[in-house]
Amino acid sequence: MNTYVVETRQLTKRYGEHAAVKNLSLNVERGEVFGFLGHNGAGKTTTIHMLTTLLKPTSGTALVCGKSVTDQSLEARRHIGYVPENVRLYDTMTARANLLFFARLSGVENPDRRIDETLDFLECRDLAPRLVGSFSKGLRQRIGLAQAILHRPDVLFLDEPTSGLDPMGIKTLRDLIVRLNREFGTTIFMNTHLISEISRTCTSIGVLNQGELVFRDTIEKVTERYGSESSLEELYLSVTPVQAKGAA
Repeated sequence: MNTYVVETRQLTKRYGEHAAVKNLSLNVERGEVFGFLGHNGAGKTTTIHMLTTLLKPTSGTALVCGKSVTDQSLEARRHIGYVPENVRLYDTMTARANLLFFARLSGVENPDRRIDETLDFLECRDLAPRLVGSFSKGLRQRIGLAQAILHRPDVLFLDEPTSGLDPMGIKTLRDLIVRLNREFGTTIFMNTHLISEISRTCTSIGVLNQGELVFRDTIEKVTERYGSESSLEELYLSVTPVQAKGAA
């Protein structure tokens, strides 16, 4: 049985002469919390957009749970949950109404029960009757996460999930990511440029620089070799010496 949830081979996205992602070959195993690290503009978001079927690759292949993101996009989406950096919700609707809308789109059976279960898991059922337009970014992220896991995806893609959150919001989200992985067995693919989130949350990492994968290893081996968070930061800076430009 193939244990890879995400597989890419020579995955490339070009915009004219500019290659936002170059020949990316990467495997992420089932049950990993994978941190995709890189400067702003390194190509992380472009990669996630291709893996979540939102953007068509220029060349190469990508599989999610064995399904091609280009030739079997509908099948691939059934396995995918996605939380963008800026969660898009309907501000004039309550949190429950938003979740009910997305649950029906995803074909979730017994959507009201699933919504209650999900909100209980995320410890935010009190948000259900409130209008989303009144929420802080942290609360919007919580409902965005609820929406992304309503159908119990095999892999959850998170794009800079802690961006703009205060320290308590970051800790809360970090704890939820760990619980999702441990209790649901959800594979997590997380874009970030924060060393602290990688060292505290992830089981493996990859580093992208100017669209190219320049480092890949388990966090256990990395910390054994490089030690503290400050040493991990030195590793990151050593493999990404130039500030990347172009698409995110």
